[in-house]
Amino acid sequence: MIKIENVHKAYGAADSRNEVLKGISLDIEEGDFVVILGTSGSGKSTLLNVISGLESADKGKVCYDTKDLSVMNEDDLTKFRKEYIGYIFQQYFLLPNLSVDKNVKMGADLAGNKNYREIIKAIGLDGKEKKYPHELSGGEQQRVSVARALAKKPKVLYLDEPTGALDEETGRLVLDYICKLKRDLGFTMVMVTHNQNIADMANTVISMNSGKIVKTWHNERPKTAYEIAW
Repeated sequence: MIKIENVHKAYGAADSRNEVLKGISLDIEEGDFVVILGTSGSGKSTLLNVISGLESADKGKVCYDTKDLSVMNEDDLTKFRKEYIGYIFQQYFLLPNLSVDKNVKMGADLAGNKNYREIIKAIGLDGKEKKYPHELSGGEQQRVSVARALAKKPKVLYLDEPTGALDEETGRLVLDYICKLKRDLGFTMVMVTHNQNIADMANTVISMNSGKIVKTWHNERPKTAYEIAW
């Protein structure tokens, strides 16, 4: 479904130029759960941004079936992200003056999804639709961001350290909800993390170091959020 060919990405100019991605190539199958693993500075978040169309590669191709992101202009990329992509960040980025319902509705409106309240219920926030972000715990706020991303019915869900700001109990709960929704809805999922234990939950694991893929493997029996170490 997703094909990445010889992708390079650098920041800065001349002597200060820092090459972050150094010829990345990989394939991601439809419906897969992929974890991109690596320490800080390995290039994993930059790779996630380039694959998802949030940033453009300096060189190389990122293709979704027949769609080539490298030849799209900004309007085309915006349309592509609207139709294909959901994104969950470590920070929740909820609008503080909007209720849970209205924060999630923002995502739903992009896809014309009138049944978005089913996602709110599925993510475990039934009965809290009228609450505002400051009235929620960190785990509940992250679940709102998950619901908002899924309410737009993405074909691919990208997650950048989604449990990085959560304690163990809440982190397991959020991961469990996300994986249950993946099974129910069938989307492809790509997650960046430095937590090697979370990699045990994935179908496919990609390990990065210094802007390159150093190892790829598949888990024959992925673990649940409550089976992994933390």
